[in-house]
This record gives sequence, C-alpha cells and structure tokens, in this order.
Amino acid sequence: MTVRFAVIGLVVSDLAASLAFYRRLGLAFPEGAEDQPHVEAELPGGLLLALDTEDTVRSFHPGWQPPAGTGRVSLAFRCDSPAEVDARYEELLAAGHHGELEPWDAFWGQRYATVHDPDGNAVDLFAPLPVPGE
Repeated sequence: MTVRFAVIGLVVSDLAASLAFYRRLGLAFPEGAEDQPHVEAELPGGLLLALDTEDTVRSFHPGWQPPAGTGRVSLAFRCDSPAEVDARYEELLAAGHHGELEPWDAFWGQRYATVHDPDGNAVDLFAPLPVPGE
C-alpha cells in the first residue's frame, strides 16, 4: 500500500466567511456549502482543501479547542503575474481581511504578499518576477 498526500484540512470558526475568502482566490466549493459541516474544493493536481466547522470537530473530539497564538499553517497561492499579486492583495484587504505583509519583490525572485484568512491562517500570494533581459 502506498500512502499519498491528499487533503489539506482547516478547522474554521465561521464557514461562510472562510468560503467567501477562498472563493475570492478562485476555489470552487459546492453551491449551498455554507450550510454544511464539512466542505471540500479540489485543487489543481488533485489535492483537496477541506473546511470543517469547529462544531464538526467537537462532534468526534469533544475536548478539542482552537489553538492559541499565531498559526502554524500557511497556504500559498500562485498568481499569474506580479500585478495579480497586488490586485488580489488589495481585493482581500477591501473585503476586510488582515494584510500581514504588503506585496514586495522578494530576493528569491517572486512578488510576494501575505494576508490572513478569517481564522488567522497565513495565506501567501506569489508570482515569479520577470527575469532581467527576457
């Protein structure tokens, strides 16, 4: 038997807010997902992003509590261009989300920015910078 990485799971405090956030980044969740305890969106390459409500997790793990302090998970979304990094960042800020790092040109050759999803998870936006001379 071969073990394969298949799902990224997030426990969310407000499913509707999390769905709105990730839909702004282009993920497709089923219609009516706001009323479900567990929802999934397929990512390119076949991975799934699964969102579970806190109540869902407590239904099978009664002592579960949300972690305190800053998150230990980050997700990164590749954009088509450096301009899209800037535009997505501004769109998410305009929708009321916290911007952790404004878009900047990283030394490793990417336009990079970080916003927080509704539960404070870091979500990075990035795109390759043009190579000089190309």
